[in-house]
Amino acid sequence: MDAKPPKRRTAIENGETGEDLVLATLIGNGDDLGPLVRHAFEMGRPEPLVQQLKHLMKKKEVEIEELCKTHYEEFIRAVDELRGVLVDAEELKSDLASDNFRLQEVGSALLLKLEELLESYSIKKSVTEAIKMSKICIEVLQLCVKCNTHLSAGQFYLALKAVDLIEKNYLKNIPVNKIKIVIEKAIPIIKAHVEKKVTTHFNEWLVHIRSSAKNIGQTAIGHAASARQREEETLERQRKAEEMNMYGMEFVYTLDEEVSEESPLKFDLTPLHRSYHIHACLGLQEQFREYYYKNRMLQLTSDLQISSSQAFVESHHVYLAQIAGYFIVEDRVLRTSGGLLSDEQVETMWETTVAKVTSVLETQFSLMRSATHLLLVKDYITLLGAALTQYGYKVGSILEVLDKSRDKYHDLLLEECRQQISNIFSDDTCEQMVMKKDADYESNVLAFHLQASDIMPAFPYIAPFSSMVPDSCRVVRSFIKGSVDYLSHGVNCNFYDTVRKYLDKLLIDVLNEVIINKVHSTGLGESQAMQIAANISYLEGACDFFVQHAAQLCGIPVRAVERPRAGLTAQAILKTSRDEAYLALLNLVHSKLEEFMALTENINWTSEELAQNKNDYMNEVVFYLETLLSKAQQILPLDALYKVGSGALEHISNSIVAAFLSDSVKRFNANAVIVINNDLKMLENFADERFESTGLKEVYKDGSFRGCLIEARQLINLLSSSQPENFMNPVIRQKNYNALDYKKVGIICDKFKDSADGIFGSLSNRNTKTNSRKKSMDVLKKRLKDFN
Repeated sequence: MDAKPPKRRTAIENGETGEDLVLATLIGNGDDLGPLVRHAFEMGRPEPLVQQLKHLMKKKEVEIEELCKTHYEEFIRAVDELRGVLVDAEELKSDLASDNFRLQEVGSALLLKLEELLESYSIKKSVTEAIKMSKICIEVLQLCVKCNTHLSAGQFYLALKAVDLIEKNYLKNIPVNKIKIVIEKAIPIIKAHVEKKVTTHFNEWLVHIRSSAKNIGQTAIGHAASARQREEETLERQRKAEEMNMYGMEFVYTLDEEVSEESPLKFDLTPLHRSYHIHACLGLQEQFREYYYKNRMLQLTSDLQISSSQAFVESHHVYLAQIAGYFIVEDRVLRTSGGLLSDEQVETMWETTVAKVTSVLETQFSLMRSATHLLLVKDYITLLGAALTQYGYKVGSILEVLDKSRDKYHDLLLEECRQQISNIFSDDTCEQMVMKKDADYESNVLAFHLQASDIMPAFPYIAPFSSMVPDSCRVVRSFIKGSVDYLSHGVNCNFYDTVRKYLDKLLIDVLNEVIINKVHSTGLGESQAMQIAANISYLEGACDFFVQHAAQLCGIPVRAVERPRAGLTAQAILKTSRDEAYLALLNLVHSKLEEFMALTENINWTSEELAQNKNDYMNEVVFYLETLLSKAQQILPLDALYKVGSGALEHISNSIVAAFLSDSVKRFNANAVIVINNDLKMLENFADERFESTGLKEVYKDGSFRGCLIEARQLINLLSSSQPENFMNPVIRQKNYNALDYKKVGIICDKFKDSADGIFGSLSNRNTKTNSRKKSMDVLKKRLKDFN
């Protein structure tokens, strides 16, 4: 134990290191020294290991010696083992040296190749990176070239597509910083340039589409007009078929299926779609929507202003066509632009337009003074409505303006018709029309259903009416056409009742009023008054044609207006006017008869001698009545003829009675009664002959013209009677004198003196019969005085 410390100190002094201790520990533990030896050779330093082994061996030898001293046998054995290890170590050293030499010999060449290979790999990597960077730069520059080419060619969408590819796929990966900076600066400039160019093109399109809107609208309205014309032609063929069938003629109506060859409206929205798409690519989609809507609203506001330098009736075509074209374009934009416009925006545009157009129309209609102008504008408005309805726009509010103005239109139309009818009546000579050929007959008679028979008459044909009848019918027919034209294609589809109302107004307030003025006008002769009365009868009959014509134009079946109470109120009014015309005629006839009669002047009321010849005045009266009734028979219906004849004869009867009652006749004798009796007989014979020859006897079987003279006849019979006092007998009076009045008979009898008016009249011609009649007359006078 005391000897160990010196040994440790000796070992340190002998130069033992940490590596020696590690090696000694490994050997002491019996560990494998192969890895250590391999490492020494790999590092190319086997000599230190050998030195260590030698040193370790010496150390072990000392320890062995010391140990041997202690344990001799063990020491000897250990020495032997150690020598064996030494031999092995030498062999190992030799092998290691040999292997190291060969390794060095082979490894030097391989190491050189390895260094060359590593250098080649480094160069390849650098070249690959350079190629990759070059490709990126080339692709970017190629896209830039394409972008410039597209910009030069105006292909802005392709240019933006190239810019978008650069931004998304290349901008962050551009290896050359200078190129990257240049491109980053150029991209906003390119986008701004594209936006500016596209906006310029879009503004040009806005100008172009506004200038084209008028042609677009006119084309669409033209298509609507063509469709309306085809519809009206179809309805006209249908009306003709109904008329032919109504008259018993077989007519086959076929509906021709016509294929419209009208080409669709063509206008180019490509610039708009391109601009919208490019703005969408730029991310300015909403901004472009606002820009488009704002500019189109400004254009619409401008289009809705009417021209102050031109009358509306002259400029309304352009004004309305511009509006139609505008909204046709907007409809196409709404359907094809993919969200550029919304339904709400288009609806706002349309509501603005409807409000403005209705205001303009109401103002302009209030200023118009011509029905033709109103109708012209109305027709174009309805065509505008028909054209825009096809595109889904609601035009009811605009059409309601037309409905509100219908009273004004018809008032203007009535005034025009009043002027025309007044001119017709003032120019009419009240002479029967003479028609020399069938064309005249068709246009003046058949056209208005004025014919009395379906048989075509012989020519020349003298009509029972004057030219005012067909001329007035033409005016009424044109009024119906104008009324239907205005009311058709409006808000109300069933407007027949409205047309009939205005037709009644025309016939009552215009035609009838002109007729009444004509009837009451001064300077009217009997023949003229008679012709006017006859004309009224035919105008009254033409009312049925007017109703049928209005129904046909309104598309109403004719059978619907042939029902009871389907006629016009004007018929009753015209009938009243006809009666008034008859009264005017009778007044004229009465005046003329009074001129002829003048009994107080033509009769010698106190003649002493009985006249042998008939009075000339009665010949004139009969001739006048003959002429009057012949004329009336030609143009008046039988009932009117009867009224004229009976009225004239009744007036003569009244005139005879009035002559007896006249204050200018103070007294009369039997000779005067006999003269008047002879005149009355002549008149009665004429009355009977005319009543039979005119055919009135077959119609009025219980009447006669003679009956119109009954008062005069009973008066003459009474004055000629041998027993005049029988007048007071109720039975006889009812049988023979029922038309006479007590007071009149009393006055007349007081004037009757049954003697001549000579100086010796009281002494002559007296006989029993005369005395008896005189006594009877005196009794009648006395009794009448008592009765009265």
